[in-house]
Amino acid sequence: MRGARGAPSKSDSASGHHPGARIAAPHAKGRHSVAALSWDALDDKAVDTARILAADAVEKVGNGHPGTAMSLAPAAYLLFQKVMRQDPSDTHWVGRDRFILSAGHSSLTQYVQLYLGGYGLELDDLKALRTWGSKTPGHPEFGHTDGVEITTGPLGQGISSAVGFAYAQRFERGLFDPEAADGASPFDHFTYVIAGDGDLQEGVSAEASSLAGHQQLGNLIAIYDSNQISIEDDTNIAFTEDVAARYEAYGWHVQTVDWKKTGEYVEDVHALHDALLAAQGERSKPSLIVLKTIIGWPSPKKQNTGKIHGSALGAEELAGVKEVLGFDPAETFAVADEVIAHTRGAIERGQAARAEWQNGFDAWAAANPEKKALFDRIESGQLPDGIDEALPVFEGGTDVSTRAASGKVLGALGAVIPELWGGSADLAESNLTTIAGAKSFIPAQWSTHEWSGDPYGRVLHFGIREHAMGAILNGIVLHGNTRAFGGTFLIFSDYMRPAVRLAALMKVPSIFVWTHDSVALGEDGPTHQPIEQLTTLRAIPGLDIVRPADANEVAWAWKTILERRHNPAGIALSRQNLPVFTRGEGAAEGETLASAANVVRGAYVLAEAPGGTPDVILLGTGSEVQFALEARELLKADGVNARVVSVPSQEWFAEQDAAYRESVLPASVAARVSVEAGLALTWAPYLGAHGKAVSIEHFGASADYKTLYREFGITTEAVVQAAKDSLASAAS
Repeated sequence: MRGARGAPSKSDSASGHHPGARIAAPHAKGRHSVAALSWDALDDKAVDTARILAADAVEKVGNGHPGTAMSLAPAAYLLFQKVMRQDPSDTHWVGRDRFILSAGHSSLTQYVQLYLGGYGLELDDLKALRTWGSKTPGHPEFGHTDGVEITTGPLGQGISSAVGFAYAQRFERGLFDPEAADGASPFDHFTYVIAGDGDLQEGVSAEASSLAGHQQLGNLIAIYDSNQISIEDDTNIAFTEDVAARYEAYGWHVQTVDWKKTGEYVEDVHALHDALLAAQGERSKPSLIVLKTIIGWPSPKKQNTGKIHGSALGAEELAGVKEVLGFDPAETFAVADEVIAHTRGAIERGQAARAEWQNGFDAWAAANPEKKALFDRIESGQLPDGIDEALPVFEGGTDVSTRAASGKVLGALGAVIPELWGGSADLAESNLTTIAGAKSFIPAQWSTHEWSGDPYGRVLHFGIREHAMGAILNGIVLHGNTRAFGGTFLIFSDYMRPAVRLAALMKVPSIFVWTHDSVALGEDGPTHQPIEQLTTLRAIPGLDIVRPADANEVAWAWKTILERRHNPAGIALSRQNLPVFTRGEGAAEGETLASAANVVRGAYVLAEAPGGTPDVILLGTGSEVQFALEARELLKADGVNARVVSVPSQEWFAEQDAAYRESVLPASVAARVSVEAGLALTWAPYLGAHGKAVSIEHFGASADYKTLYREFGITTEAVVQAAKDSLASAAS
């Protein structure tokens, strides 16, 4: 018998076998028999092959995480070969179950199954683990490897975004087939997750798991690999809570499968299968299966230690594992012909499942032609006709905050885009992120005086969980082509930055609505006033930051964001009212301001210089563009011709061709001024050697916004002075 840490006894070590070797391998006798599960010696051999492939791959590259992939091989094999409805020949099939490896460091847990099942990986791909250009990077990467649904790098993101997958499955069912009986719709499927101790220690998983229980997401099933080992070895050093009790408190259906319960280690796949069937049958709660494993099993000397978590076994230990499992220590990446022939049977089984699903889908399509047309359009990524006509037009000469304008735009677009849904992190009345007349996406029992719940509603309520909101939005857009958005104050983008970064890394079109976008939010003070946030968000490659100058820019910004599908966007909106500019229909000319439709270019000439030839160019975003326009008039009185350029999105402007960018910012005009109530860092490329920035390079204070702008120098007068200073510098 092993002690508390599972160390081998002297006699066991002397023989070169791990304790309990007779019953440790998956082909051990004495398992419970479940008629629904067919499992034979060839399945046992395939599981052992998966362990060896994981160990060999890490050994070859010299780094990686073999231990979890070894001990989770039976669970992963069970999911991929026996439980999940997937077609390896079509990893984008709409009817598939989704699999998310939240413990992304154990990438081989997934890669080996993708190889065995015929999803597109081959043995050479496993041999190329973690090397340049391979299909098998250190963590699974969305868009890089077929069969990978999401990039799961930072711990906690996978299980949190899986909640978004489950949200989306329910919402899409509501769009396309709301009347079908539970389990009878072609839009019914499960999301499966494998998570580890690290995932459940991260705070984001707590936020998202709480929401999953609240939402009663019976389509979400997570296996928690409770091996109690992390990089610092035994997790007792920092993690001793009762996870099962915590998840029960969240409203999850919790089961425990303990492969250590007898004192000997028995990988009881039948017990795990029973638990999975019970989880499938629990339709009113998400399910957590606490699977108690020994990391690195059956490594003779390194099992159950941090040493096998994140490093290669070493030649001696790897040879010992192979001997225990009956493999030749001299061979590497050994896969018996009968094993791969057996596991590649997943292709035929998957195609049969797909054909059966297709029959149901075709019957649904025939009975619901309008829903089928909606499905086809959403799948294509195209917006419906009539978007331009639906956009609100705001009257020039009025005053409207851009957050209020955004709320009106969402209401108008929501009426014609049924796949548009979203909400905020407990700030609906501040962010104005509700769709007028829509019900809330919650079980009806959670309806309140203010909100009417419906499982298929369109208004999302994340509570005060900004990080989970970002991760859930990512899961929603990865699941299908609906358009989801979530809002909070711009300052709290800091709380959701890891999920925002992952959206950009994956190039998925999540939409983040950030209001109260500057010190002009006022009296709440410096803790709530964003200073560096616009700059740091612009620093994320592939993230579009859009800061509209007035209400009509907001309308066209939303249209553009919804048309773009190749990366995420954040829209930054004002708390305070801003003037709505009186505009013309096209380009700026004379004293006529340009149409807000030019927002699509990222930057455009809003007001041409008097006479058409600028002496100085004034660039601004958001609430500060009004100061540039006012400065243009004052400079005109002094005989200085100023062009005003509105720059709602630096990223969109960077995409324009060189000729357009030169037409907006001619190189011949060296005198330039930027004005934005935040750091000036991202404006440097536009300003050149002689440009000047009107900005805020320090934290804010508690006062009304007009006082703050005056005291911090965000004024028309400051823009005028900066223009004169820039002109003087350019002339010297």
